[in-house]
Amino acid sequence: MWYNLADCHYHQGVAHLGCTHLIMEGFWIAANRCLSPSHPVYKLLGPHCYALLAVNTRGFDALLRPGGYVDKTMALGSDGLSELMVRGIGQWRMNMEGDYLEFLKQRGVYCRDGSILPTFYQRDDSLAIYDVIRSYVTDYVSLYYDTSEKLLNDAEIQNFGQELFKPKSENGCGILGLPFENGRFTSVDELVVFLTSMIFTSSVVHAAVNFAQYDTYGYFPNYPPMLKGPPPKNKNPLEEKDILNILPDKSVILESMLITKILSGRSVNSIGDFEMTYTYDPAAAQIIDKFREDLKSVSRKIHQRNDKVENKYDYLLPEGVPNSISV
Repeated sequence: MWYNLADCHYHQGVAHLGCTHLIMEGFWIAANRCLSPSHPVYKLLGPHCYALLAVNTRGFDALLRPGGYVDKTMALGSDGLSELMVRGIGQWRMNMEGDYLEFLKQRGVYCRDGSILPTFYQRDDSLAIYDVIRSYVTDYVSLYYDTSEKLLNDAEIQNFGQELFKPKSENGCGILGLPFENGRFTSVDELVVFLTSMIFTSSVVHAAVNFAQYDTYGYFPNYPPMLKGPPPKNKNPLEEKDILNILPDKSVILESMLITKILSGRSVNSIGDFEMTYTYDPAAAQIIDKFREDLKSVSRKIHQRNDKVENKYDYLLPEGVPNSISV
């Protein structure tokens, strides 16, 4: 239980709030600073950042304000969790945590044939949607940047790269491990890698770390965000009364169950089903249609697998993965 308490804080502060909500907020603010709404890359990103700033503004106030949810129900409190988020964001690298394939490889669990951890369905479903997103972004970007010169001469996209690269002390994002050097996009592939990471993080990564919250936290002893007293200092056996004595009072448990139930809900459309139409370019619209069909194909395969297994994994069915971070 004490280990899970620590892991709970890492999950909420780093994996969830820090490395999806806040990282993507910085990217989207940089995009709004540099890209006009008529720019094709803005239109590509728009559906996947829908409501992000509003959710972060309202949500973080409710969660992290003095006396708010975090102070009431988490051992670190709002100051401690904020410090954890700062540290986590400071270590996030686009070529590692932001590159799903590399992330899996570095952990030794990358495979596509099930030979490593054959029931690691979160990986398998994430890879399937990642491939669809990468193909979609490649087709879309290639439509507008059929030569490197067009990319190099696009002042808006190059300014965007500078905003991402500049250190925070200069009001930039200060992102580590960007797929381009010195804040300058020099190839179409660099832009594809960056945009794929941004869309994948805003949709699939956030869905994976967010929507299982109630299933994980709902039974408080399974994943407690707060316990009373110090952790054990030896391996002496404990009894049921010892566990009950470290649980907080009923109001804290109910508050934790309530907020994780709310956070586990979905409030925007599924990936590919955009809330707003951003592009009317017929060629781009065809690429979006293909994106939607490819997602339906992934969904069918996941359903077919789930029909054959006892413990179904359905958190990353495309129809359940929102376009953007919305809760």
